[in-house]
Order: sequence, then structure tokens, then C-alpha cells
Amino acid sequence: MKIWNTNICLTSPVSIMIIVTLFLSTIVLANVWTEEEVVVIKKDDVKEEQMWIPTEEDIAYQDSMFSIIQNTQNDVTDIKEDIVHILERLDYVDGTHDSIRYVKGGKIDKKRNQ
Repeated sequence: MKIWNTNICLTSPVSIMIIVTLFLSTIVLANVWTEEEVVVIKKDDVKEEQMWIPTEEDIAYQDSMFSIIQNTQNDVTDIKEDIVHILERLDYVDGTHDSIRYVKGGKIDKKRNQ
């Protein structure tokens, strides 16, 4: 007498249907059988949390961090403006150019006009 069938194919349509059915039924049962845990809190057990009150050192640190972030943002903005200015100086509408040798169809032209 054979107890285990060794010719089981997990990719057959019947096997896939059985696996999907078991999976979905497990999900449905898990959602239906949820038990809510009731927690009773006694008023004596609750400790009141005090709000954090910043000291002068904390405020000075936050102010310095804000000024560092603001300076960094200004520097990034300046760098972006400089890059745009440099790109605009590379070639003019009339075909003249600055700073580099601009060749139509060259390496720079291909990169800029992709």
C-alpha cells in the first residue's frame, strides 16, 4: 500500500488551484478569527509625560543649524545660476562662441541637443 504519491506535479492546473484555494482560505480565516485584546489601564498606572522645554543652548543649536541649512541652499542656488550662465556663454545665436571650440555635430553639440 502506497502512502505517498511521488508523481505530484506542482505546476499542474489542479495543484495550482489547490494551493491558491488553501492560501485564500487561510487569509479569510485569519481575518475572521481575530480576537481583540482588551487592555484595562488603571489611572494610577498612567504617568503624565512632560513636554520638552528647550534650553537656551538647544535654541542656539537649532538656530545655528537653520543658518547652516539656509547658507547651503543659497550656495546651491548660486552654483545653479553660475552653471546656467556658463552654458549660455558657450554659444550664441549668431553662431559665435566663447570659452570652447563649438563644432556643430561635435561632442558638445550631441550632448546638449539630445
